[in-house]
Amino acid sequence: MEKKNILVIFGGRSPEHRVSLQSAAGILSHMDRAKYRPVPVGISREGRWYLSDASAEDIAEDRWLSPERCAPACLSPDFGGKLFVSRQDGSEAIQVDAAFPVLHGKNGEDGSVQGLLALAGIPVAGCGILASALCMDKDRAHKLAAAAGISVPASFLLEQGFHERDALNKARSLGFPLFVKPLRAGSSFGISRVTEPGAFTDAVYAALLYDTQVLVEKEVPGFEVGCAVMGRHTLMTGEPDEIELSGGFFDFQEKYGLISSKIHVPARVSREKADQIKESAKKIYRALGCAGFARVDMFLTPAGEIIFNEVNTIPGFTPHSRFPAMMGAAGISFTQLIDLAIKEAEAE
Repeated sequence: MEKKNILVIFGGRSPEHRVSLQSAAGILSHMDRAKYRPVPVGISREGRWYLSDASAEDIAEDRWLSPERCAPACLSPDFGGKLFVSRQDGSEAIQVDAAFPVLHGKNGEDGSVQGLLALAGIPVAGCGILASALCMDKDRAHKLAAAAGISVPASFLLEQGFHERDALNKARSLGFPLFVKPLRAGSSFGISRVTEPGAFTDAVYAALLYDTQVLVEKEVPGFEVGCAVMGRHTLMTGEPDEIELSGGFFDFQEKYGLISSKIHVPARVSREKADQIKESAKKIYRALGCAGFARVDMFLTPAGEIIFNEVNTIPGFTPHSRFPAMMGAAGISFTQLIDLAIKEAEAE
């Protein structure tokens, strides 16, 4: 059987650059080399593309970008799936059979790279252009989920040039504590938990450093649960997980350092409640047009109500990340997970 060339795209200009490298290393380490030939392409923090022959370990440790290991590369937007590589002894064109982007956050998870891959006619592992863009936009994602009958937090939008007094009045009407979030940013960058009116305006300006619009959202009591979903027409799920916090909220440091938090897989809920979480996740996944894979994050209130939080269309793919852990709890190994994601891309 001829091996298929799988473009693994990592790095990028997002603040989550380093996390992307670790996800790429996880995929490269667990990809079935009997079926697939990985084509690792890294995007520097300056936005330049390079084909890299660095090991998975060196990519994870951000040692991939050096002249002896890299060659400038360019993905042609012409339909035909060609990656052009410029070497000292000449150029070459690599035929790409499918792509597995692991570019977390802006300029990767928002539909931009998916659009380039679609122009080139390259099947993409994970969500397409529309779902990627919608899921990055927390307000529009919530509106579509609500239209599908899913409960969402009470919220309102602000943007640059907002009227401070009017915004504060709206916040008081919503009720404290509340969260102030950049509308389209990943990994909790720029998010503040605000417990009293005096801290509200500063929190909005802090969020505006990451986006031109800000979502102000009423805090939901309870704890966060997540569910891994895979598929396009027929969906499968992993076992839901649960985030246990000792204080604060699940910010960037907690997500990747687990300083004072714990993640329980499976979640410590009844079988019936776990099934409800899975069904809600699939309903949200379909409402937002997701395909391939995504992680759906929700809140479970003390009253047992499931409330939508957000969808992560390119979740972490390290061996310790939530998505592979949830699928692992359902009996799907990391290698099988990558294989399924590629097959779903090719079946589109």
